[in-house]
Amino acid sequence: MASKAKSEAKSADPRGKIVDALMALAAQRRFEDITIRDICREAGVSLADFRDSYPSKGAVLAGLSRRIDRAVLSEEVDDLADESPRERLFDILMRRLEAMAPYRDGLREIGAWLRRDPAGALSMNQFVLNSMRFMLEAAGVELEDGTAGAIKLQGLALAWARIVGVWLDDDDPGLSKTMAELDRELTRGERAVAGVDRLNTFAAPFRALAEAAFDAGRRLRGEPPRRAKRPDDGEFESGLDTDAPAP
Repeated sequence: MASKAKSEAKSADPRGKIVDALMALAAQRRFEDITIRDICREAGVSLADFRDSYPSKGAVLAGLSRRIDRAVLSEEVDDLADESPRERLFDILMRRLEAMAPYRDGLREIGAWLRRDPAGALSMNQFVLNSMRFMLEAAGVELEDGTAGAIKLQGLALAWARIVGVWLDDDDPGLSKTMAELDRELTRGERAVAGVDRLNTFAAPFRALAEAAFDAGRRLRGEPPRRAKRPDDGEFESGLDTDAPAP
């Protein structure tokens, strides 16, 4: 009976065990040198368990990202109700760093790997975009649809990468350097957001004119006009899909 219970406990939550194993190994060696079999041995799971859980080694990082998201989003935010949107976002992002703390050594190697592998950095950017969207939601910060919203979200993702870079090397228990960097990035972000909003307002008439010309061309060709969109929705020819599934 004891052996059966031990076996069942060992097989429970293979996805979580795989995430833990990868981060433990990343704290010890280069990410490129870690094989899926290495992760399976460290996690105590079979190769079949890994395949059922994740399609690739890189996808395990998406599992870590979701775990951290859940840790932050599960916390109560009632104590932030009286704060400004900037203050709420500051607190939410600090909570995210706190949730990341147990994986700090592994994340340091992940960061080095991303600098060595542009394709990996591009894939990881999608995870970060998805996470930052939820961090904004947790902070009660509205993010509009369309190109303007996508630009703002990408700006926050890039700022977050810089903040994490400082955090990884911040030896102060109070994280003074990290908090100072976070404050600077939020200030820089506020200015950038204001610029995007001004540009979006300025470009709205030109987007409407372009849409009208495009629809006129469709009518001349005997095609039905496109469904009308609000002139400020920022979606015309954006080419951006910030909610694409991570690979």
